[in-house]
Amino acid sequence: MEGLFSARFADLLSRSWKFLLLRGIAAIAFGVLTWMRPGISVLALMVVFGFYALVDGVMAAWSGFKGRKTNEHWSVLVLLGVVGILVGVTTLMMPLHTAWVLLLLIAVWAIVRGVLEITAGIYARKEIEGEWVLILAGIVSILFGGVLLAHPVSGGVLMLWMIAAYAVVAGVLLVLLAFRVRRFAKHPPVATA
Repeated sequence: MEGLFSARFADLLSRSWKFLLLRGIAAIAFGVLTWMRPGISVLALMVVFGFYALVDGVMAAWSGFKGRKTNEHWSVLVLLGVVGILVGVTTLMMPLHTAWVLLLLIAVWAIVRGVLEITAGIYARKEIEGEWVLILAGIVSILFGGVLLAHPVSGGVLMLWMIAAYAVVAGVLLVLLAFRVRRFAKHPPVATA
C-alpha cells in the first residue's frame, strides 16, 4: 500500500514540476526584492508577503487538486495550499494591524509547511531520487518558524532579512526539487517484482 501511495505521490509531484518551479522562482524573487529594498515599510512587506503566500498557496492547492483522480492522498498538497491561502488573505485584509500577528503567522505557516513538506518527502522517498530536497526544505521551514517564535524581532530590517533568506533558501530548494521530479517524469523508475 505504501509503495502504491509513494508511486502515485511521486507521479503527482512529477506532473506538477512546473508549479514547483514557479513556486521556487516566486520565493527567490520575493527574497531578492526584499534584500534589494530593505528600507521598505512593514506595510509594504506585509502586502508583498500576503501576495506571495496567496500565490504559493494557490499553486500548491492546484497541484494537489489536479492529482485528485490519481492519488488518494492529494489532500496533503491541498492542505499546504489552503494554509498558504489563509495566511495570504489574512495578511492582505489586515496589513496595518497585523505586524506582530504577521510574525506569528509566518512562523506557524513555516512550521506547518515544513511538516507537510517532510511528510511529502517521506512518502515519495522510495519512488524518486532526490526526495531529500523536499525533506530538507521542510526542515529549513521548521527551523525558520522556530527561530521566529523563539526570538521575535521587532526591528523591521532584521525581520525582512530573515524572511528574505528563508524565501531564497526555500525557493532554491523548490527549484532543485522541480528539476529532480521533472527528470523522474521523463524517466520513471522501473518497477521490480
